Amino acid sequence: MLAPLRSRATASLSKRRACASIAQARRLSSTPTVINPSKPETAGGALESRNLEKVVSAIHRDGLVVVEDVVPHDILDHLNKKMVEDARTLQARGEDGPFNYNLGNLQLDAPPVAEYFNPAIFANPIATQITSAVLGPRPKWTFCSANAAMPPLPGASPSRQPVHSDADFQHLDHPFALVINIPLIAMTAENGATELWLGTHRGGADAQEGAHGERASGRIRAERLAARRAERPPCQPGVRKGSIVVRDLRLWHAGMPNASAAGEVRVMLAMIHFAPWYRNPMRLQFAEDVRPVLEAALDRDGDGRLGRQLEVPADWVSREEALATYLNRGFGNSYDFNQTP
Repeated sequence: MLAPLRSRATASLSKRRACASIAQARRLSSTPTVINPSKPETAGGALESRNLEKVVSAIHRDGLVVVEDVVPHDILDHLNKKMVEDARTLQARGEDGPFNYNLGNLQLDAPPVAEYFNPAIFANPIATQITSAVLGPRPKWTFCSANAAMPPLPGASPSRQPVHSDADFQHLDHPFALVINIPLIAMTAENGATELWLGTHRGGADAQEGAHGERASGRIRAERLAARRAERPPCQPGVRKGSIVVRDLRLWHAGMPNASAAGEVRVMLAMIHFAPWYRNPMRLQFAEDVRPVLEAALDRDGDGRLGRQLEVPADWVSREEALATYLNRGFGNSYDFNQTP
């Protein structure tokens, strides 16, 4: 008689745990945690311990956190002007352009030359402090791109992306990559702020469909979406200009239509920091004139020991080559974020 009793007790315990898990998810907010650093924190390029604890907790719990007022607006404006021009150029390519799921969401790189490379954006010390706290010391920055939510061309209707994960492969069940998103203008529901499914970063790849490398890979299965919506529904939060958003690569999300009345292009940078032990072979490509700017940013203590905060595997090319090739990169799902065996 002991075995059946033990079996029923185990089943009862599992049921209680499942119910408790659902109840906890329902108590969790669908609104991201937002951190407002003090002026000394932003000036010093580091969050104090209490704010850093809140950030790390939010990333582990929700898979995402927002840190406001980190990047000066004037340098965002300078970069945005050029990237909006580039996005219009790519939009004109139509089906031949680097779109993600639909023509309203374009993949594009920032110009990899010195006049557009500001370390406060691309090597932001607070962003690196956060990724180091979660992934381990000296994470690797090997991906630097952006997506543009485009107002539809005349006669076209705005369309949204399917809910998906950027980790469209059999991935680890603990953090290994964090995406640093920096919007170049304020993001709103009207201009295509991203839909977020907080807490979904701990699910496996079995929730997805579509093979890696396909334009529509990583889509979340309909039945999994319905179940998750009942537990913790998605949100589409606005993000203030000057903020950074740190997101677990595994988190479910979706690009939304840009229906802004003014027809503005909404550009959001996307940089990925991988854990120092994660075996991904990707490398960045920059013009040679970026090298001294980046090296000075990484040598924050002025002691000549570069990259103590961040490892940056990069190929350095001529300015002419960089400008001739940076708009000819792949679409988002063509990149392989998996690690080598």
